[in-house]
Amino acid sequence: MRPPRPSALSQQSGEMGRPPGPHAVPAPAGTTAAGGTTAAPGLIRDLVAWTPCPPRAHPGPRWALMAAAVAAGALMVSCLLCALCCRCRRRPGRKPRDKEAVGLGSPQSSTTTHLVQPEVDGLESSPGGAQKWGCLQLSLEYDFGSQEIRVGLKQAVDLRARDPSGTADPYARISLSAQAGRRHETKVHRGTLCPVFNETCCFHVPPQELPQTTLRVQVLDSRRFSRHEPLGELCLPLGTVGLQHVLEFWHPLGPPSTPEAEPMGELCVSLRYVPSSGQLTVVVLEARGLNLGPAEPYVKVQLALSQRKWKTRKTSGRKSTADPYFNEAFTFHVPFSQVQSVDLVLAVWARGPRLRAEPMGKVVLGARASGQPLQHWADMLAYARRPITQWHRLRPAREVDEALALQPRLRLPVPGS
Repeated sequence: MRPPRPSALSQQSGEMGRPPGPHAVPAPAGTTAAGGTTAAPGLIRDLVAWTPCPPRAHPGPRWALMAAAVAAGALMVSCLLCALCCRCRRRPGRKPRDKEAVGLGSPQSSTTTHLVQPEVDGLESSPGGAQKWGCLQLSLEYDFGSQEIRVGLKQAVDLRARDPSGTADPYARISLSAQAGRRHETKVHRGTLCPVFNETCCFHVPPQELPQTTLRVQVLDSRRFSRHEPLGELCLPLGTVGLQHVLEFWHPLGPPSTPEAEPMGELCVSLRYVPSSGQLTVVVLEARGLNLGPAEPYVKVQLALSQRKWKTRKTSGRKSTADPYFNEAFTFHVPFSQVQSVDLVLAVWARGPRLRAEPMGKVVLGARASGQPLQHWADMLAYARRPITQWHRLRPAREVDEALALQPRLRLPVPGS
């Protein structure tokens, strides 16, 4: 006979009395044998600790979760602050800025006239618009004994550049209305809008002519191959200033006047000097704007040493034309020790039915020249062995002769005279 099977109750009681095996799952806290639950204080914490993670998910460290929570909280706080600031700026009942009316004349307005930028057209017509051409510092001194007025040109500031590059090569031209045709030109200053001239010139003016005399100072931009561009002008009647004492003052420049007509024309010359051999090469290229009529122009090149005529050359004549083309070269031997003591004079003459008693215009280059001719001579010495080409304005022959004070050549007496 088989032994009787144990009942289910005995098996269940035996399992309860047996210690749990290695694979046994403990009963969750808060459960009873009857299957009920109790609300223990650490229930949620125990559940989080007991709940297994998915097989493919790897839980991160707790400090990373805390950092993410802090960052999210800071972001939310900053967004709230921004929203509050924007709402405070938009006050109720205030008009937009583009629709707010600005009253310059009403006393209730908080905007004043000097805080509003004027229009560009208003600057052109305003009295202060002359300052945009720059200012000039000069001095005046009149000697009643010699009846000469001494004009000292100190400097200029804030000149207006007419070139697209924003710079200029300024120089000044000084003249008096009582002495037409006589003028003084300063040295050219390269690449600046605030040149320092420090040059002085004298003009002979009787005291009775001072009230009717006007001092004119023109500031021009030097151009090598084109007409010089005016940068500003100063016209000062001498009758409005007291010349009993030495005057030194700043004066604003005005807009330049209409360029003067140059009936004498211009001459294009190339210079080249070799210090080792002492060779000075002068190339007369062309002229333009000559007013000769049916006459045939030619150019006479003259070299003077110590105010005495030394060597003379001349080009061939051209047919009657206002723009003759010569392209003739002349070479002179000038030692380096004498290159600063020579004067190069180029005179335009004409052959025709009516012979001229004097040349129609001259150009002088050398250490005693002024303005553009002096700068041309300095460039020739600075860039030795290199040809330097420039255009020069013809000046009246008498003006050049008086400035140079040239003396005729020494001639031996003729026997029996």
